[in-house]
Amino acid sequence: MTEITARAIIAKLRQRQTPSRQELSWFAQGLADQTVSDAQAGAFAMAVCLNGLGDVGRVALTIAMRDSGSVLSWDLDGPVLDKHSTGGVGDCVSLLLAPALAACGAYVPMISGRGLGHTGGTLDKLESIPGVNTQLSERRFREVVGKAGCAIVGATAAIAPADKRLYAVRDVTSTVESMDLITASILSKKLASGLSGLVLDVKVGSGAFMKDIEAARALADALTKTANASGCRTTAVISDMSQPLAPALGNALEVAEVMRVLTSSPKGPLVDICAALGGVLLANAGLAKDVQAGAEAIVTAIRDGSAAERFGLMIAAMGGPVDFTKNWARFLPEATVIREVEAKTAGFVTAIDGEALGLAVVALGGGRKVEGDRINPAVGYSDVVRLGTKVTKGQPLGVVHAGQGDKADTAEQALRAAITIGKTKPKIPNLIHERVG
Repeated sequence: MTEITARAIIAKLRQRQTPSRQELSWFAQGLADQTVSDAQAGAFAMAVCLNGLGDVGRVALTIAMRDSGSVLSWDLDGPVLDKHSTGGVGDCVSLLLAPALAACGAYVPMISGRGLGHTGGTLDKLESIPGVNTQLSERRFREVVGKAGCAIVGATAAIAPADKRLYAVRDVTSTVESMDLITASILSKKLASGLSGLVLDVKVGSGAFMKDIEAARALADALTKTANASGCRTTAVISDMSQPLAPALGNALEVAEVMRVLTSSPKGPLVDICAALGGVLLANAGLAKDVQAGAEAIVTAIRDGSAAERFGLMIAAMGGPVDFTKNWARFLPEATVIREVEAKTAGFVTAIDGEALGLAVVALGGGRKVEGDRINPAVGYSDVVRLGTKVTKGQPLGVVHAGQGDKADTAEQALRAAITIGKTKPKIPNLIHERVG
């Protein structure tokens, strides 16, 4: 039998041949245990980026990266489900959907990430709640899932270590955009959670990484085919991100928006997208007779307070206040400077540049420009107007939350620049474009 080497695998890729499952497994393990050098990892990533792996190779790499570390298994009295979003502004769906699914009889061991580029990170949002610890040991992770029905945590070093190594290499070799590597990176971590069902929220629009429907559809197709071939029943929902999903951007401000939905106002786009995503998961898992019934169950869980109860259990179990759901406004940090931004002209809101708003939040200190930057959880925007809103001169377009006056001035200018006001009311895109898989 021919010896497997990194050089031979890279040579195959360069010649547009797909390495075997055994070869990709060897390479993933080499990434995890440092047998593969940084130079070889970079050459591998570039070869995949240029020549691709094809459907079979993409599945094999995903499974190999999943198996490069610990793969969880569960012995629970309900299905183990999760969701993943490709990222967008004002996207705090995970904080709402996880407890709603738990209230409907599912278990949700959600391994999430931090802010990336112009999009906020679920872990950063949770950590704006005093005392919450998202870096749990596997034992404590299991305890929280068992008690609350859901836990949202960061990946330990044991989860998909090959992905952690390859991602760092991709970031500095301009190979982040590879569809095959994106798919393997996302799914290796999710599948290592031991899921029986997954729904993918693929965002498209100004506030998303995917700006057009064709690119979003291609990613949704690659993700669902790969996840299903890897043994996890998966559906993707392509959703609109031509405006912020919630009217708030920023870690504590988005948590506040979630709490308003959970405790007082169960309506709006956040609830609608949770129903669409959760309905698919509950139907696929057999907890609802069909997608519509599943969606109705999610809305009921939010409306009757059972989702809020699960959220409170999770927060307390992860070190946060035991009475957070009852007194959440008292616990969340507030910015030093809070200022309304008034419209200078009258008309209709015809466009919102979500990416620009997300980057403005980063500039305020609400995200990281480089790894290791400290985040100010209180800063961002709230009460941002929606597409199609008719505004008069002097009417607020949103509220800036800043740590100091000069940053508030810059954020005010960014908000005005990101919002286009025209004379004609625009056509509002559907929140859900289509389902894939």
